[in-house]
Amino acid sequence: MKSALKFFLFITGISLFASCDKTDGLNIFGNGIAPVLTASSTNIAPAASDSNAVVVIFNWSYPQHATDSANIKYTIDIDSTGKNFANPTTKVVTKQLNVMYTGKELNNMLLGKGYAFGVPVDMDVRVTSSYVNNNESIRSNVLKVKMTAYKIPPKVALPSSGKLFLVGSATQGGWNNPVPAPSQEFSKIDETTFGGIFQLNAASEYLILPVNGDWSNKYAVAGGTPGLNQGGNFGYNFNDNFPGPTAAGLYKIIVDFQLGKFTVTPFTQQHGLPSELFMVGDASPGGWNNPVPVPSQKFTRMSSTRFELASIALTAGKNYLLLPTNGDWGRKFGNDGATSNTKLAGRIKPEGGDMPSPDVSGNYKVTIDFVNNTYTLVKL
Repeated sequence: MKSALKFFLFITGISLFASCDKTDGLNIFGNGIAPVLTASSTNIAPAASDSNAVVVIFNWSYPQHATDSANIKYTIDIDSTGKNFANPTTKVVTKQLNVMYTGKELNNMLLGKGYAFGVPVDMDVRVTSSYVNNNESIRSNVLKVKMTAYKIPPKVALPSSGKLFLVGSATQGGWNNPVPAPSQEFSKIDETTFGGIFQLNAASEYLILPVNGDWSNKYAVAGGTPGLNQGGNFGYNFNDNFPGPTAAGLYKIIVDFQLGKFTVTPFTQQHGLPSELFMVGDASPGGWNNPVPVPSQKFTRMSSTRFELASIALTAGKNYLLLPTNGDWGRKFGNDGATSNTKLAGRIKPEGGDMPSPDVSGNYKVTIDFVNNTYTLVKL
């Protein structure tokens, strides 16, 4: 009996020893390493003819996750430099260590972010490796890449007239056509964007005309879409009127033909929208005397928001301001103080500072546009 017990204890000891020895031999897997991201080019400016061609390839090193390569996911993020990937364009791949982008993909991304044609912009690119269930995410270095969008046809055909006019029961001129101009005419902001600021009636409608006094063509909306009084899609000769705002007031309307979209926002800026504009200051022939001499220092209203002085003699090293009412110092527009402002272009604001005259005395054309509160001076 004692022999049997000794034999049992012997066998049990061997088993426990073997078990402990097996545990000590388990494999321990380390974490992966950050992939190193590179690009076939860091200055990408494809032509429209390259829309379907691969214009850049991003490559990265193997991150050495403790799993089969088939179980590794790679997320590629592209965003504007300085945005810290707050709103990236993302692509996800597995198994492969590179990703390709066509000209069209990058172009759509740049235009979607609001960048202009032909203007290089700085973009950040990174790749994040992880298991397919997103465990053990490891980010690569951030790669700086310069990208340039190419020009594509706008989604909605541009007006051949180069002009736009507002008509309808929501406007001050009603459905009378021709409409009162320039108060119901849009400004051309750039090649594919128009904007205007208008006094609109509540719960009414309007249309946008390329030719004042002509009903044969119009820009309109597809009816039945909710929220159109604040913006949405529009098109050429669509079948329904734009719905006006729910409350009367001044509104800024931006019409983007490139994207086929429009926006309507309340215009609540101090001093509102001037109907007249005058220049005063020692840079001008009339000096700081107020009222100023007219018509030589009175702007001509070109649209609902744009005013022009076709030619005025300006003295270098002096200053000026803009007055909506001649002889009234109670309201004025001046320099907004932005560091990007120059003596020939920049931004204005209500009750802004004195605006410096150009460095060279001479005759200048001066343009003020309240759609974006900008000024430009061109030497004649």
